[in-house]
Amino acid sequence: MSLDKFLALGQTALELGLVNSLTVLALFLSYAMLNVCDLSTDGCFTLGAATGALVALAGLPWLSLPAAMLAGVLSGFVTATLQTRMGVQSLLAGIVVNTGLYSVNMALTGNKATLSMNKTPTVFSMARDLLRGTPLAGQSTLLVMAVTVALVVLFLCAFLRTKLGLAIRATGSNADMVRSSSINPTFTTTVGLCVSNAMTALSGCMMAQQQKNFEINMGSGMVTVALASLLIGGVFFGKARSIPLRAFGAVLGAFLFRLVYALALRLDMPAFMLKAVSSVIVILAISGPYLRKQAPLALRRLRASREGGRGAC
Repeated sequence: MSLDKFLALGQTALELGLVNSLTVLALFLSYAMLNVCDLSTDGCFTLGAATGALVALAGLPWLSLPAAMLAGVLSGFVTATLQTRMGVQSLLAGIVVNTGLYSVNMALTGNKATLSMNKTPTVFSMARDLLRGTPLAGQSTLLVMAVTVALVVLFLCAFLRTKLGLAIRATGSNADMVRSSSINPTFTTTVGLCVSNAMTALSGCMMAQQQKNFEINMGSGMVTVALASLLIGGVFFGKARSIPLRAFGAVLGAFLFRLVYALALRLDMPAFMLKAVSSVIVILAISGPYLRKQAPLALRRLRASREGGRGAC
């Protein structure tokens, strides 16, 4: 592969990684901070894409971003209500909401599985028009996503340092202690899931506008992709106490995951094998630290067995 092709591949992976990093940051908040495994990610991602596409098709591309985030907030509120007020376990609540969102998304699009935005202004096309004639004209997509992710990271880091953010982090660490401290864990869980789902929906909105197309199954497997990216980022910054470093690790993990995806496609791997690639990456990311700890012990056992065999001879 030539240097030019590798750089082009890297830029494509970076753009897609930045889009997906918004979902990874959402999972960072719900899973790593709040200790809630939200399985409604796939449906919420598609909900944000559908909402953003419809608002953009109505001629309001900039309004599509807050509209998608508001839709995500509603999805997170429903998920949190099932968990905290109706006694539904978190995993089951996410599955139920994810299943119901398929019908909601189809209803929003008028029972259409796809929506084309080829001739529709988007935030990316507007940025390209603004940068026309400048050295950054060819990097409008990358620039828009970099600014968006930077703003989300800054918001997340600032939010988690507020009293409410600290209460959310405390709820994830020990809900009983939070309850004994006169903090309502129902409220903190609801806020945390609303914020995380807003970021997931924003990610879906940006993906649909970047691809200029909405497809009803575009969020399928997104929770696996986000989890794998989060775990990959944790390999580099998982032990860091600094929230900005851990958030940067989540973004880095999203880029590395997309880079592996892009390399797999360059190797002419069949499209149906990409799900298997995602599963393998998740397995390696989860079992990697454990295997690394077990490696010295396995080597000592192997060395001892060899020495024992020599002594017997």
